Amino acid sequence: MRETAVYTHGHHESVLRSHSWRTAANSAAYLVAELTPGARVLDIGCGPGTITADLAELVPEGRVTGVDLAAGVVDRAREYAAGRGLGNTDFAVADVNALDYPDGSFDVVHAHQVLQHLGDPVGALREMRRVCRPGGLVAVRDSDYAAFTWFPEIPALDDWQTLYRRVARANGGEPDAGRRLLSWARAAGFTGIRPSAGVWCFAEPEDRAWWSGLWADRTTDSGYARIAVDGGHTTPEGLAAVADGWRAWGAADDAWFSVLHGELLCRV
Repeated sequence: MRETAVYTHGHHESVLRSHSWRTAANSAAYLVAELTPGARVLDIGCGPGTITADLAELVPEGRVTGVDLAAGVVDRAREYAAGRGLGNTDFAVADVNALDYPDGSFDVVHAHQVLQHLGDPVGALREMRRVCRPGGLVAVRDSDYAAFTWFPEIPALDDWQTLYRRVARANGGEPDAGRRLLSWARAAGFTGIRPSAGVWCFAEPEDRAWWSGLWADRTTDSGYARIAVDGGHTTPEGLAAVADGWRAWGAADDAWFSVLHGELLCRV
């Protein structure tokens, strides 16, 4: 199994369009109440930095370090935080499997949608625990693709779900990570664990148009599309049919889509 983080989607505009929508409120609400003003926070897999910046505002006397494996995305996150006038952030290129920080460097270690892309999520959790101080928190949240649900029932979206899960696993990840987080954390040696679940729901007209549009574009134009075809999982024509299904879903007046996430707060 791969130990280095592998991001199935790549960093196409359609992917960053999704990541830039994420906030502490819609993606880390389970953690927010645990933050203290002076906390030192490590945000792993920070992407374009929107959650990182929100966390920094919530710890005004502390500091938030955002790290990601992709240098270009780290640069984008750094520019985003600077544009919000935040003076308590820093960013670096880093691999969650081998973090270049001493033991106990942070009060909170956070990772959103990261473990699902790793070949060794248990090892990554151990590394996150290592850099978190005794008494601190490791906070993780991951979606669970098999638990996604939608209406109306469009066969092309069934094809998308099956295809995505197959491609993600071939790429070394686990797309149904949400349900496995508790098991992984226990295997990593955590004992003080608070599990929960969170949901994104896309049903308002603007939300449906946005969600269906980015997935249609991601299906045909992102790194995921290239991996799916090059790996022999589908054809360009198959991807185009799935993208058409996404657009058909988004055009339905009664369309509804939910994304289930597993969440854990692990006391070190």
